[in-house]
Amino acid sequence: MSEPRLITSLTNDTVKAVRALHMRKEREATGRFLAEGLKFIGEALDQGRTPTLLMVGMEARPHPLLDRAMAETRAAGGEVVTVTHPILEKISRRDNPQTVLGVFDQTFVKLADIDPASAPCWVALEQVRDPGNLGTIIRTADSAGCGGVILIGDCVDPYSVEAVRATMGSVFAVSIARCTAEAFLEWRASWPGSVIGTRLDATHGYRDAPVQAPALILMGNEQAGLTDTLAAACDVNVKIPMRGRADSLNLAVATGVMVYAVTDGIAAGA
Repeated sequence: MSEPRLITSLTNDTVKAVRALHMRKEREATGRFLAEGLKFIGEALDQGRTPTLLMVGMEARPHPLLDRAMAETRAAGGEVVTVTHPILEKISRRDNPQTVLGVFDQTFVKLADIDPASAPCWVALEQVRDPGNLGTIIRTADSAGCGGVILIGDCVDPYSVEAVRATMGSVFAVSIARCTAEAFLEWRASWPGSVIGTRLDATHGYRDAPVQAPALILMGNEQAGLTDTLAAACDVNVKIPMRGRADSLNLAVATGVMVYAVTDGIAAGA
């Protein structure tokens, strides 16, 4: 096996192309995104996803997973390159960067291709704007065994570097769909289980509403919450009680509370 190509210049075209993936317009133009760290690369490989480009720092230590990543990247037609520490810093925008970076193709599923019965619970987010929240929700959905996350309307890019970091690798394990509100409402009409919204003005508590699997949990954005239009499309709206001084929860925390309440309720009734 030949040695990887060595890149030392910060102005190298490959380096500039990878750095550009921090910009949404470049991710949309190329259909690719950046993932950092050997753990992330391992999660991808376990899900049958191989990098189109694998960047390995000169100081990276030998590791069986790194050997696997290099071999599988080459076998799938991707390129493996060796880069200097300054290049890793420049690409990651961190002083202490990961020693392995991967460029991957984005994947989105179509609403029409979703099989609701393939999982007990799904999550839909309306106009979520914070990449950290979105990445954490994707990770939570993975942890709870949800089928996927559906992004409705003008949402933050799930493949932004910040969102991908927050998923801790779950971006490779969770199906992600995106659609307009109109397309979602049309598709939701045939959903076979319960559709549950969250609203501060709801009368049902988050543990009180009857739930029929597969459940679809609908969450609004960080500032305005769920819109009236999508709230009206839910079978039931519920609220999480605020017992202290704070009048709301972080979106990722609230979604986590809802996901585990619903999945635990479904499991208990099975």
